[in-house]
Amino acid sequence: MSWHRPGLNLGDCFVKHIHRESHLVQRVGWLRAAILGANDGIISTASLILGVASAATAKEGPLIAGIAGLAAGAMAMAAGEYVSVSSQSDTEQADLAREARELATDPAHEENELAQIYVARGVEPQLALEVARQLMARDALAAHARDELGISETTTARPIQAALASAAAFTSGAIAPLALLALAPPPLRIPLVATGSLLCLATLGMLGAKAGGASPARPTLRIVFWGALAMASTTGIGHLVGTAV
Repeated sequence: MSWHRPGLNLGDCFVKHIHRESHLVQRVGWLRAAILGANDGIISTASLILGVASAATAKEGPLIAGIAGLAAGAMAMAAGEYVSVSSQSDTEQADLAREARELATDPAHEENELAQIYVARGVEPQLALEVARQLMARDALAAHARDELGISETTTARPIQAALASAAAFTSGAIAPLALLALAPPPLRIPLVATGSLLCLATLGMLGAKAGGASPARPTLRIVFWGALAMASTTGIGHLVGTAV
């Protein structure tokens, strides 16, 4: 029995039924920046507030310090992410430019080089050469970027996206301890800010683990531990400085 029917192109049917799957690795770029920014926003702002509050200052002091910390931290996160990811982007572009020159001057060598990559992955030599030839006929630079350099649409550096995500995430994280401080009565501001911030960190850890497809227990404990350590350290320093002054 033949599966071929007149007028039916099996290749077209295959292409039409291909569907794009959504993989968690596609979230790596923005997820890392978002988690880092929100985590830093909560910890640094809460620690700053607790440090100033433990020095026995008026309520306005910790609030002003927290707002200043939010503004400075958001800008620092954005600038840091932009600079670091731009460096990665510059390296990627330099590698792509070099690869483009090599493809223009010695395409046969580049075709063989690509085929050897597939052979190393377990493809038979003749088939690997044919795959390399077909991929290079379609888009030689994209084939080498993906399989030789490890650069793809999913993992390529995006400096502006990383900077905006970090600044926004830091701001959203920093708002939580500031809101807790504004709502807390003066005698309870330290325990409420500390407890509420740790709960926010725990929630952040669980959300980050869920978005990344990981078990929430370890990420949550990790982020809460380091947050508690930072807050305890700044609270102790603030108390010592306040007592000394």
